[in-house]
Amino acid sequence: MPTATSLFRDELKIGVLNVSDRASAGIYEDVNGPAIEQYLSEMLTSSWSSVRRVVPDGMESVRDNLIDLADNEGCALVFTAGGTGPAARDQTPEGTTAACFILLPGFGELMRAISLREVPTAILSRQTAGIRGTTLIVNLPGRPSSIRVCLDAVFPAIPYCLDLIGQPGMETDLRKCRAYRPKQAAELVR
Repeated sequence: MPTATSLFRDELKIGVLNVSDRASAGIYEDVNGPAIEQYLSEMLTSSWSSVRRVVPDGMESVRDNLIDLADNEGCALVFTAGGTGPAARDQTPEGTTAACFILLPGFGELMRAISLREVPTAILSRQTAGIRGTTLIVNLPGRPSSIRVCLDAVFPAIPYCLDLIGQPGMETDLRKCRAYRPKQAAELVR
């Protein structure tokens, strides 16, 4: 069972899980993990570090790594990239659902809605999000350009979500991403 994270932690740990048979086999380079880390480095003013992994597609692989990143690595936030389509091996949403105690379907709904403005096949995406203990897990698509589009849509809600589950302290560069926090919550964090 995950343990509560101290309110006085200096650095947030963020898991980055690229789900890809080919990248995990070394057939091609992991471009999704660096794309997520680049986005975070542009948006966050809080101190953070990443725990990056590349794993094969499949429900068990995703579930087991998400549980490890949350329970053993102590990640406050975990992003997955890839494995969210309708192909037989695309089982990231199933692995996420199996690892989470609470699901947050609004993340996936917003990402699909915003992605549909870019490409009609976004309707095939099955991204979701959820909470395991005090860890927020968010599924992202498997292409760097799509990752950015989806993160731009959902990132403003992530710092407040982390506050609510016991992971306060994520602050964004207000010139690039205005994180939304109700007034009372913002006063508690500061």
